[in-house]
This record gives sequence, C-alpha cells and structure tokens, in this order.
Amino acid sequence: MALSIYDLSIPALVRGLNNLSALLDKAAAYAEAKKFDPAVLVQSRLFPDMHPLARQVQIACDTAKGAAARLAGIDPPAHADTEVSIADLKARIAKTLDFVNSIKAEQLRGAESRAIELKTPRVTLQFTGLSYLSGFVLPNLNFHISMVYALLRHNGVEIGKMDYLGPIQ
Repeated sequence: MALSIYDLSIPALVRGLNNLSALLDKAAAYAEAKKFDPAVLVQSRLFPDMHPLARQVQIACDTAKGAAARLAGIDPPAHADTEVSIADLKARIAKTLDFVNSIKAEQLRGAESRAIELKTPRVTLQFTGLSYLSGFVLPNLNFHISMVYALLRHNGVEIGKMDYLGPIQ
C-alpha cells in the first residue's frame, strides 16, 4: 500500500495539535497546584524578542489549518488572534482540530504535485504540495510546538519528552 499525502499530513497535524492541547492541560494543572495565575505562562517568553507562548500556539494552529486547506485546494478559515488564557488557547486548538479533521482523503488526491504559493510579508514562496508539507509545514508546526514545550519546561511545568511526543500508538 502506497502512502498518500493525506496519510503524511492530516494524522501528523492532528497528533501535533492534540499533543499541544495536552501540554496546555499540564500547564493549567501546574499553575493551579502552585497557586499562580496561568496568564503568566500564556505570556511567557524565553527571550524578549521572541513570541510569547500564546503566539506560538496561534502560529501552530495557523500552520495546521493552512496546510490542510492549501493541500485540499480550499481557503483556510480565519481565526482572530485574541486568546489570552489557556482555556482560550485550548478552544483555538479545538477549533483548528475540527477543521483539520473535516478534510477528507479525497480532497487531497493529487495534492503532492499541487502548486502552492505562500505569501508572507517578506517573500512569496512557491512549493509543490509535497515540498510544502515536508519542507515547511511539518518543520514549522514542530518548531512552534517545541517552543511551547520549552516555555512551559523553562517555567517549571513538569513535562518531559513523552509529553511532547504524546501517545506513541
């Protein structure tokens, strides 16, 4: 059986988002146990010039929904970047998961060779669906999830590699 671009994309996006949500559950439990406002974690940064945890989650969600939509040849849904709490961020992840899970394998047939153009404020990037997924989407998604992990760990949340990886089977 040959792997399809659906097999390589949608399950990985869903897994990453589910693991991200679980990390936020651990963050909320930690803040409650230590009796501090979890907003401290939501706005935490490793260095002043980096995005705070909230923005890392938003970008991870945008990466996942953008990938699912572009590979399916449809427009991604718009989500306002207004989250200020862990509950807000978890709702954003849930909304993103709903969209990603709505994409069917048939919508991604032939997507590996689909031309994908991604415009950023600085540059326009040209990809095939496969190069977009393997060279941009998955590394970008994993980067932002790992930043959330690093921010939480730096702030004392008791998480480890298996929390980042999530359920293996």
